[in-house]
Amino acid sequence: MAARRTSGDDRPPARRAQDIFEFEPSLSGEGLAVGVVMSRFNQDIGEGLLSACTDELRRLGVARQSIAIATVPGALEIPLTLQGMAQSGRFQALIALGAVIRGETYHFEIVANDSCRALMDVQMRFGVPVANGILTCEDDDQALARMHQKGLDCARAAVEMANLLGRLRELR
Repeated sequence: MAARRTSGDDRPPARRAQDIFEFEPSLSGEGLAVGVVMSRFNQDIGEGLLSACTDELRRLGVARQSIAIATVPGALEIPLTLQGMAQSGRFQALIALGAVIRGETYHFEIVANDSCRALMDVQMRFGVPVANGILTCEDDDQALARMHQKGLDCARAAVEMANLLGRLRELR
């Protein structure tokens, strides 16, 4: 059985068949514009996600002036802002950052489920990839432990998907 590729692994997957065309993953951020929306609810975690994400976008070659950041009150406001960014036609990829931490009520499930569903709706409606960096955790410690890696992962996913969709559009 092939080894499972872990998040954060920059190596491309092994080719599956020599006689079948396969799109190669690309983590080159050159020429890409990326929109990022961060929730201010659980702001310390959001800032940690944002810092890791923007540092990785820059490391991948996305120009500083090609990154736009918007902040919103909470996770449920992220999709509407991403939709506005997608409608602008300016961005090849979008990133959602925030943290929803379980409390004592059912509100956690509503926010976690509805924000995720709405992110999917935005990317499917507008054809712009949305990297989901809205952590859903049991407590602050879990969120703090995951924020750095999740920020990196979102930057990589956004760049890789923007490049893949760009290649697919060239096929038209």
